Amino acid sequence: MTKIKPISSMTIPRFADIATFFRLPIIKDLEQLDYCICGVPWDGGTTNRPGARHGPREIRNSSSLIRLYHPKSLQSPYDNFNVADIGDCPVNPADLQDSLKKIENFYNKIYDSKTIPISIGGDHLVSLPILRALAKKKPIGLFQFDSHTDTYDTYFGGFKYTHGTPFRRAIEENLIDPKKYVMLGIRGSLYHPDDVSWAKDQGITVITIDDYYEMGFEKVVKKIHDVLHDVPTYLTFDIDGIDSTFAPGTGTPEVGGFNVRESQMIIRALNKINFIGADVVEVSPPFDINNMTSHIGANIAFEILCTLTKTN
Repeated sequence: MTKIKPISSMTIPRFADIATFFRLPIIKDLEQLDYCICGVPWDGGTTNRPGARHGPREIRNSSSLIRLYHPKSLQSPYDNFNVADIGDCPVNPADLQDSLKKIENFYNKIYDSKTIPISIGGDHLVSLPILRALAKKKPIGLFQFDSHTDTYDTYFGGFKYTHGTPFRRAIEENLIDPKKYVMLGIRGSLYHPDDVSWAKDQGITVITIDDYYEMGFEKVVKKIHDVLHDVPTYLTFDIDGIDSTFAPGTGTPEVGGFNVRESQMIIRALNKINFIGADVVEVSPPFDINNMTSHIGANIAFEILCTLTKTN
């Protein structure tokens, strides 16, 4: 049994005390931890609807509703692993490149400590500096739950760093092996047919939302495992992969996506993959309705924690 536990809501009510991820203690000494949960409150890569910088704060608040044990396995990640909220990563809202460097440096320390991070963004560009830290020795695999490929090249006359470009940059920097990379849920209108074809040309396994419903859950999960079963992998979960009916609080909403139940089932089915880190990004509270999206983000983060710790 581990020593680090969340506050019990049977002792202190959920609305009381300081809000942390899953009511865990804030512990910044990484040597004490197996897994850490970190906020990355930055949306400097956003191209339209900002606000994801407020995601970590609202997901912390919503996560007070999460109890200790997974409802299917009846296991708790806190029984066998030391998990804590380590606070927020330093960022600079006035300087994109400085923020990318600050995030990378912060995650270098996490990588060196061998603690496995689950990060709460923030827009999707935050994944790039995290990958720079976690994949600094060799390329890794990637599972991306998303409605967009985020492999665009440039925006606004040649600008290369936005929340729509992180994974093209990651491939160019040899952080991700494109043949060990699965995108799931891609949908929505396109700027150009190359938006998807470029990814396929690199060898990325692109499973659109239409592919998912044509193939079915079991075949899709098998395909994901076939690609990622033998490589250390990063999991990135963009909340806009969920249909905007359920998750309206996001920067680039798309209709026709997954419902929440389907999203939970997909994450649960990936617990045999060797994930070395994960994030939940693009929750934008200013566009949310009754905290729906923050609540979903908190629940997805818990599902991811249970998948990484094999307790789901």
